[in-house]
Amino acid sequence: MEDPVSDIPRVIRLLTQSAPSTQRATIEKYFTPSASFTHPFCRTGSFEGSRWLIWCIYRWYKIMSPRIEISVDGIAYDEKNLTLYVNIHQIFRIWAIPFFKAPVSLVTVLRLVRYPSQPPPSSYSASISPNETVESFPYSSTSREKPLYFIQSQNDLYQVNEFFTFFSQFGILSGLLLLGQFVATALCIVGATMFWPISWVEQNVIGGNREKSIGDAVRG
Repeated sequence: MEDPVSDIPRVIRLLTQSAPSTQRATIEKYFTPSASFTHPFCRTGSFEGSRWLIWCIYRWYKIMSPRIEISVDGIAYDEKNLTLYVNIHQIFRIWAIPFFKAPVSLVTVLRLVRYPSQPPPSSYSASISPNETVESFPYSSTSREKPLYFIQSQNDLYQVNEFFTFFSQFGILSGLLLLGQFVATALCIVGATMFWPISWVEQNVIGGNREKSIGDAVRG
């Protein structure tokens, strides 16, 4: 990628909505050979050749759900640390389970590496048909004049209720979890009310000195 913020929505669509050959070419083009993938259901680790495991994961993902609706709702880029935070919404359907539908939101954290002008070693040059939209290596001379960014790791982060959506038809488990979260909030209110003296001591005795504990304040 030359511009991670502008390019990543297109990369995500190619990974999740393209034909098998294009999907593989996308992984080989934009991920480093030792890239890692972490998800609540699986992980690859990072080692030379681990990119092949990422391809297997994405291939099975598309086999389970051939038609995926996905949208990128927001992108934040930490340029100093070369990290992309991508807010994604998708509707995941499993063809073998009638009426199953899992609308979920997640944040994907992508850690990048930057190469001054050349792609990383062991890059895969895919054969792309004319109607596909992934360019294969090598890059044009114009592209080589700019630094290129590659994905070193992908970490998909789900809220617990989104995670349960994959296991529950009609949102039953997610609904129970939502109820449990409200109960936990009510318990927080009870705890904050019952133990208000601790907050009073923290405010009026300890103040802003974080190195001083409540025990130290009681002992003087």
